[in-house]
Amino acid sequence: MRRDPGRGPPGRGRGEAGGRQVSQAPSLKGAAVGRRIGIGLMYGLWKPRVLGAWKVPASGPVILAVNHTHNIDGPMVMGTAPRPLHFLIKKEAYVGPLGPFLDGIGQVKVDRSGTDRTAVGRALAVLDQGGALGIFPEGSRGEGDFASLRAGLAYFAVRSGAPVVPVAVLGSGDGRGRLIPGLPPFKSRVDVVFGSAFDAGDGSGRRTRTALDRATVRIQDRLTAHLADAKRLTGR
Repeated sequence: MRRDPGRGPPGRGRGEAGGRQVSQAPSLKGAAVGRRIGIGLMYGLWKPRVLGAWKVPASGPVILAVNHTHNIDGPMVMGTAPRPLHFLIKKEAYVGPLGPFLDGIGQVKVDRSGTDRTAVGRALAVLDQGGALGIFPEGSRGEGDFASLRAGLAYFAVRSGAPVVPVAVLGSGDGRGRLIPGLPPFKSRVDVVFGSAFDAGDGSGRRTRTALDRATVRIQDRLTAHLADAKRLTGR
């Protein structure tokens, strides 16, 4: 397994030692608005085929772990998931009017250059309040094969106890549109396959480096297996 060697857990974030520092959760109403916008755009511009959405727990904290090959992967999952999502989004995307818009629809800005304690606290607050957190565990766009995971997903899963749902987005990076080359061809099919929820931790609740490393291995095994199953299921 390849793993980002320079990345450990995102940090304690909310002051686990000593007094507890409470972080404000992003707006659930904003995330619900974002979901409605995502539904309109994704189904209006492309032809999503959604499989296994019923596997996402209807309530309670949950983490959706999504592979990442194209910029539309996040909006596509937001528009096809059965629940409003709060995605961890790199701060570089918060440019111009897009920044206030992403804040308004309940997303979480994260500085990937180091431990962003504000982002960690806000993400944990989402889970503490029974919300759904979206994460690209590979950290950035790539092959979308879950081959190299950062430790952040394991930390959030073990720290919160929230189950992880693997999500495979297939077809978003297969072609370039004629009108806008940076986007998939309009009205092309994009498959979104949700997998079965699983617990990343070993049940002990430990958040040591060894426990997080083992959780990362378990997560990668499940995500990789789900991706292979999704490809077989969709013929991709």
